[in-house]
Amino acid sequence: MEVVAAILGSAVTEAGRSLCGSFPSIKNFISLQSNLSALEKEKKSLVDLKNKVIEDVDYSSDAQMTLWLREVEQIMLEVNSAQTGMTASNQKLCGCFFNCSEKYRLSKETTRMLKQIERLLKAGDIAVKMVRQNYLAKAVEHIPGPSIENQTTASQNLAKVMDLLHDDDVLRIGVWGMGGVGKTTLVQNLNNQLKGSSSMHQFGIVIWVTVSQHLDLKNVQIQLAERLNLNASMEESVQRLAIKLHQRLQKEKFLLILDDVWEPIDLDSLGVPQSKDHNGSKIILTSRSLEVCRETKTDKEVKVDVLNDEESWKLFTVNAGKVATAEHIEPIARSVAKECSGLPLAITIVGSVMRGKTMIELWKDALNGLQRSVPNIRGIENKVYKPLKWSYDSLQGKNIKPCFLYCCLYPEDFSIDVNELVKFWVAEGLIDQQQNYEDSYNRGIALIENLKDSCLLEHGAHEGTVKMHDVVRDVAIWISSTMEDGCKSIVRSGIGLTRISEVEMSKSLKRVSFMNNRITNLPDCGICCPETMSLLLQGNCFLSRIPDGFLQAFESLKVLNLSETRIRSLPQSILQLGDIRILLLKKCFYLEELPQLGELSQLQVLDCSETSIRELPSGMKNLINLRQLYLSGTYNLKNHSKQDRIWIVWFGGSRHDIWCLCLGFEGRGK
Repeated sequence: MEVVAAILGSAVTEAGRSLCGSFPSIKNFISLQSNLSALEKEKKSLVDLKNKVIEDVDYSSDAQMTLWLREVEQIMLEVNSAQTGMTASNQKLCGCFFNCSEKYRLSKETTRMLKQIERLLKAGDIAVKMVRQNYLAKAVEHIPGPSIENQTTASQNLAKVMDLLHDDDVLRIGVWGMGGVGKTTLVQNLNNQLKGSSSMHQFGIVIWVTVSQHLDLKNVQIQLAERLNLNASMEESVQRLAIKLHQRLQKEKFLLILDDVWEPIDLDSLGVPQSKDHNGSKIILTSRSLEVCRETKTDKEVKVDVLNDEESWKLFTVNAGKVATAEHIEPIARSVAKECSGLPLAITIVGSVMRGKTMIELWKDALNGLQRSVPNIRGIENKVYKPLKWSYDSLQGKNIKPCFLYCCLYPEDFSIDVNELVKFWVAEGLIDQQQNYEDSYNRGIALIENLKDSCLLEHGAHEGTVKMHDVVRDVAIWISSTMEDGCKSIVRSGIGLTRISEVEMSKSLKRVSFMNNRITNLPDCGICCPETMSLLLQGNCFLSRIPDGFLQAFESLKVLNLSETRIRSLPQSILQLGDIRILLLKKCFYLEELPQLGELSQLQVLDCSETSIRELPSGMKNLINLRQLYLSGTYNLKNHSKQDRIWIVWFGGSRHDIWCLCLGFEGRGK
């Protein structure tokens, strides 16, 4: 029995030892299961953080964030590999309770990976916060520029734009006006006023981008990215940048200001979410062209007009300083300021140039240069004329540029009759002469509207008229006088001349205007202008004679306007103008007879209204191209009974039909 007892005791003791030795294995098994659950949970947290970083944060320019992402990728590979190994081990060991060495190793491995993941989660949170602090852009960045304080007109325009920002139905706003009128200054002031304003509460960020004349889509995208603190480079494609910008802007309620837009912008190609699909965001663009605004699908347009006289003078004195209000200077200074015609850019440049100049002779010289459209004031050519010339350079369409330049032949502030203007364009071949009158007129109106939308023409003082802003006219004269081909012109209209300088009459001139002066005599010889197509001499009320040799100098003339002069007859040399299309003699009250005009076979328009002619010249039947004949107010014309009205007879549109025949009589001056 003692032997049996000893054997049993030994067996029990050994079993007890074995059982006690398994306690660490049980502990490891329980720890492994806990670690596996924790590992899966922490792994998911790390994956979520990584995805959030990739989606929300521009980490590419942050070395610390990039290193963190690499470490995350590495630990993910280790965890996935370990999980795959554990699955295989469990299947191999069939869950054997007493095979503890492998489970012990796996438990230690999961513990190590858990600590690594916990470290990465903590480091990731800190790095994200730091990157986001740099990533978040200021809501509004101050844009340096002149203030519009005390400028009533500009302040009213600013209020209009502010009101439109609060209008839920207006998503895109166009601010347009001629170059130098203050569009950029207006939106700069709007941008700066939004900082700290209650209006800013509706936007998360205001983004300012300068587009400029030659649209570079990638350059615009880079400006957008920099404002949003997004990393972008010129090496990236436009499409890639658009995707990046779109993803970022979708998270924002933004106000995008696109300044100095010259052509319609495809916002999709740019990467800007469409406002209709992105509630609350708005876009403002500034342009010289109303057409550009409309083609960019603006909902409302605000036109920026020039300053009134009082505002102009205030702005001028701010730039010119106290010298402008000195007793002996102020009268001339006011005239100089007035020559700037309310254009802030011109007022600022001219005022700054004249600052501190106390000699009245310098002020008179400046005034003379401005009145003659000669850029003799330092800086005015580069800072005023050339920027405005960009509007001219951007004109697109056949012959629209020479059509625009034709308008500068008229005096300053002159309201140009649209019908007359279109006729002159047709005569010079700028509009297809083969079209019927209605089609030609419609084409002319389309060109005029295009020029008005580009702020190069304005409404005239009366219906059916247009005019040029004074500074725009100065630029047009400057362009015309410097062109070596095309439309080189001499413009001396409305400046009180009493004679024509033969020295100025060069062979390359295409257009000549001495209208509305006080010229009494014309040179009989000594000039040669074989390429001139238009000669405007109307409004010289003291001019009584056209020398025979004078017209011989203009062999290619197509338009001759002698209206409102005192001429009594026309020289025989007019018959040598075989290419003339338009001859205007309106209100030549002393004109009693005309030469035989039958040789002028290309003549299309003849206006003899309110003259004293007694009979129509012989050979009129040979004027096979005559389309318009005006005879109203010809009291002395034989074989016509007096009427109190004008008869206008319209015939068909074929080339050989008369378009307009104006007969009858009406009181002078009506």
